[in-house]
Amino acid sequence: MSISPIQFLRQVRQEVKKVTWPTKKEVVPTCTMVIMIVAMATLFFCVVDMVLSWGVDKILQLG
Repeated sequence: MSISPIQFLRQVRQEVKKVTWPTKKEVVPTCTMVIMIVAMATLFFCVVDMVLSWGVDKILQLG
């Protein structure tokens, strides 16, 4: 069973009206937290990469 594109768009508009959109008061702290977590993950993986690079360098210099 297929529906027409117009009927599909009507259904989409009905569903979008049911969505509870977050307020600015909710979005700002959430975005701030996400940015902080991404920064910490970036720092962590940078340090891990540097340690592993150093370790591989030392192993390769043995030979």
